[in-house]
Amino acid sequence: MSAFRTLDHVDVKGKRVLVRVDLNVPVDHGVVTDATRIERMAPAITEIAAKGGKVILLSHFGRPKGRDAKNSLKPVAAEVARIVKRPVKFVDDCIGEVAERAVAALKQGEILCLENTRFYPGEEKNDPAFAASLAKLGDIWVNDAFSAAHRAHASTEGLGHLLPAYAGRTLQAELEAFEKVLEKPERPLAAIVGGAKISTKLDLLGNLLRKVDFLIIGGAMANTFLLAQGVKVGKSLVEAAMVEAAQKIMAEAKAAKREIVLPVDAVVAEKFEAHAPSRVVDTTKVGANDMILDIGPRSVEQAISVLARAKTLVWNGPFGAFEIEPFDQGTDAVAEAAAERSAAGKLVTVAGGGDTVAALNGAGVTERFTYVSTAGGAFLEWLEGKPLPGVEVLRQA
Repeated sequence: MSAFRTLDHVDVKGKRVLVRVDLNVPVDHGVVTDATRIERMAPAITEIAAKGGKVILLSHFGRPKGRDAKNSLKPVAAEVARIVKRPVKFVDDCIGEVAERAVAALKQGEILCLENTRFYPGEEKNDPAFAASLAKLGDIWVNDAFSAAHRAHASTEGLGHLLPAYAGRTLQAELEAFEKVLEKPERPLAAIVGGAKISTKLDLLGNLLRKVDFLIIGGAMANTFLLAQGVKVGKSLVEAAMVEAAQKIMAEAKAAKREIVLPVDAVVAEKFEAHAPSRVVDTTKVGANDMILDIGPRSVEQAISVLARAKTLVWNGPFGAFEIEPFDQGTDAVAEAAAERSAAGKLVTVAGGGDTVAALNGAGVTERFTYVSTAGGAFLEWLEGKPLPGVEVLRQA
């Protein structure tokens, strides 16, 4: 982490610390239904408060078009207070006189949550005047919202040019985990890439091919690769327009001596619904009316044998239609094998992306992975090798 400024590089005592967190969590009728992101950010909030900093939380919430009570952070601020076990004050603006008065009244170690930054169009436009209005409220800026770091918004990037800027503990943990995987991995390095479409993951596959030793492809994306090899995939979800791209990726992998691992058998059904009659077939024997909905037992064993040779694994995307039983079994089995090796200290495992996190939670293995990122788009862009504005602004000069 020597490339980035962190909380280890600053004395926060008595300082007004603008902390960019991601409080964009699911809320139903004023109740937070999944507080994972808040729990991840709690250590940075409590650390700054315990060291005598005046903590001022900044976050977006939803996609409001102007001020909108439905998108207020007030109920979320109450959940933050519950998790950090400290009072959290709330003010219904994030700039201007009301916010300035609330900040001025803060004592050392107190926490204040400002209202949704997206109530102002200047937030998403990274408007210099809006960023300056936010900067007036703080002495230093701490970015602890990796999940929003791929956006060059006023509170995620603009503030980094106006105030001394540091990475919070959550963002630091993400960057350290990622360094272990793609920058300085223990080799062999394996990647699992699943999900529906090649078209949304072309950049990802291209970047990973340059870095990994094994690339295990699952999900409906694998169907397009099978089709590119001349394998008939029946009525499976497939991107016929991406066959040429898949062939190119396979040719590049061969030239670079990278191993692409595709399913050799599959669980197929004629209907895409829970507990639909299903059977296991070789991928070369998929019927005209069949849909591939999961990998079969031989493909599971094949993936596990790759993990047995690997020292590091990065995972983005499930193997099958994991939301519907019994098509979660392939993902669950590979996840369990990865978690076992990880818990035994034989494999560094880093995973991320919305569906991936849901699948690993469903398999009950999240706690045994080295690191599971709660960032969706930012995790994907980082895997694609793209610079993230909210991270780049934290680099040491």
